[in-house]
Amino acid sequence: MSQVMACIDGSLSSPAVCDYAAWASLRLGAPLTLLHVLDHKQYPPLSNLSGNIALGSREQLLQELAELDQQRSTLALEQGRLALEAAKQRAQRDGVSNPQLRQRHGDLVTCLGELEQDIRLLVIGRQGETSDAVSQLVGSHLESVIRTLHRPILVTPGQFHPPRSLMLAFDGSPTCHKGIDMLAASPLFKGLPIHVLMVGADTDPAWEQLKEAEQRLVKGGHEVQLAIRAGEVEPTLHAYQLEQGIDLLVMGAYGHSRIRQFLVGSTTSHLLRTSTSPLLILR
Repeated sequence: MSQVMACIDGSLSSPAVCDYAAWASLRLGAPLTLLHVLDHKQYPPLSNLSGNIALGSREQLLQELAELDQQRSTLALEQGRLALEAAKQRAQRDGVSNPQLRQRHGDLVTCLGELEQDIRLLVIGRQGETSDAVSQLVGSHLESVIRTLHRPILVTPGQFHPPRSLMLAFDGSPTCHKGIDMLAASPLFKGLPIHVLMVGADTDPAWEQLKEAEQRLVKGGHEVQLAIRAGEVEPTLHAYQLEQGIDLLVMGAYGHSRIRQFLVGSTTSHLLRTSTSPLLILR
């Protein structure tokens, strides 16, 4: 669990993924691996037309179809290789001296599951290669990756802006307490101010939890601002983030709270769709 791994494809979000991954690699002092997965669902083989081909020409046409399939596969591999090379050059310009390249066949979620032990932080774009259309603002694999992978996941927007502040959506769950310790100890956000926001009732027990979180973050060298806001989770988070000019939102993926129900429930896609900043999901 030592690498920053970035998912690179032919999407419009890949340059930002590369930039955020390079930023994280340098901040963490961890190696950067750029990963391209050739998903066969995006390049399905041509249908078997042998039953519709006349006997006299069947052998020749089947051979031509097989050659066409091979050409399409070779082209897809070459496109992936070029995307990785472009990402490598970009990461080097960002200051990463020796980013590693990996290209694999198969399903993205399955491949990431197989590589999970090597991942310290996964960086993935909000949009993938098949979802750049305006009507599909969230990548088709993204929610599956979030639900499957047990590693921190940085979901990036379309453009890179170095984070200068962050907000933790705090709900008092074990995952959030673990997230507090991760933020306090990690060099990823060292020196950056952290807002800790609880969405719910303004009560003494709630403030006690926030104060405990503040103490741990202050020990980690962070400037901390606490807040409790009433309202629905998603609009409250977005409103506070806009009000405070916060660059990055941090959330726990699991726990037993309104935030958990929000994140892993039916509105997950809506959160990802409406967020214009990077989103770090802790597991």
